[in-house]
Amino acid sequence: MQFLRQTFESFRFAWQALRSNVLRTTLSLLGVTVGIFAIIAVFTLVDSLERNIKDSLSFIGSNVIYVQKWPWSFGEGEYQWWKYFQRPEPSMTEYKFLQAKLENAKAVVAMDFKGRVTVKQGNNSMLALIQGTTLDYNKVSDVPILDGRYFTQQEIDNARNVAIIGADVAENLFPAQDPIGKTYKLNGLNFIVIGTQQRKGESLINVGGNPDIKCLIPIGAFAKMFHSVNPSIDIVVAGYDDDKGLAELEAETRGLLRTRRGTRPQQEDSFALNRPEALAQAISGIFVVLGVAGWVIGGFSILIGGFGIANIMFVSVKERTNIIGIQKSLGAKNYFILFQFLFEAVLLSLVGGLAGIFLVYLLSFAKLGSLDLQLTAGNILLGVGVSSVIGVLSGIIPAFTASRLDPVTAIRAK
Repeated sequence: MQFLRQTFESFRFAWQALRSNVLRTTLSLLGVTVGIFAIIAVFTLVDSLERNIKDSLSFIGSNVIYVQKWPWSFGEGEYQWWKYFQRPEPSMTEYKFLQAKLENAKAVVAMDFKGRVTVKQGNNSMLALIQGTTLDYNKVSDVPILDGRYFTQQEIDNARNVAIIGADVAENLFPAQDPIGKTYKLNGLNFIVIGTQQRKGESLINVGGNPDIKCLIPIGAFAKMFHSVNPSIDIVVAGYDDDKGLAELEAETRGLLRTRRGTRPQQEDSFALNRPEALAQAISGIFVVLGVAGWVIGGFSILIGGFGIANIMFVSVKERTNIIGIQKSLGAKNYFILFQFLFEAVLLSLVGGLAGIFLVYLLSFAKLGSLDLQLTAGNILLGVGVSSVIGVLSGIIPAFTASRLDPVTAIRAK
């Protein structure tokens, strides 16, 4: 009980000392404030970027492999386009072959895209992204249906003119109307709207296209309009959750395609197996660099702030030497004196850190295009933790010096 009482008294003394020197306190905590602001602001920005990009990647699927002509490149070595150019395009025949033969695939999908196509309904029109796909597309990618329904097997098999449209398409073609069951024109053909997707909003990276401006239609209907010009597709195979790293699915897909295309053992693959997580890993590398930059920039400011706090604590010990002597003569223990100054240093650093976190919180209200900044509890705890550590490191030597003062010498000090 006595220990707790003395600890509380130490905290009270520290608070009174800070209040009695407001200007000095404010100047001392500026370095910590700037440092914590820099670190937490960078981490908040990185977390928000990562969340934004992961939301975009969810629309091209997770736990999937894309079978394509061109490999995805993330700046690793020379891109040998002249070699990839000679490869054949994936075909619907190969899609059906993989669909029938793959044993480690949860779903096999064929799809293709056509951008900047005019869609019309009455006097309303807009440029949309048209995507043709097969039935299992919703098993490899997010298709959040807001109203209506998804495709049926019969609609896909018969290549019917039906569509699931994005939020912007619904808003522009059918303002203040329920689009379900209504028709719009695409390449002069009438398409019936059977479903609308939930609004996704803008993203920094719209991998696979923004679903808000997308029209999903059966791959057969897409082929009738566009494949006479560009008869190619992407094949997407989705693996099971227990297939770690999709190793079995990738090996089986590669083996089947090499067999199908008559590739000899010594020859390279004539196709690319692309993985969305490779893009995520490349982006994560950028985030790591940004995080390190945040620590470096903020670290210098915190270092300066820490030295400032330590300097102020030495001055405080000097100013209160006489009081320390009186406290010791009245029976104050060394730890009481040590805690008194250590709490003052930690409290000073915490106030600076909380001010920096508050500035980041205010920054989170700023509009940065499609980027939604969110200050997370983890980053708040990080800021508080770093501030506390800086306070302890800055105050431990002055506090220890004060606790070891001789009471007789201290009382005589002027």
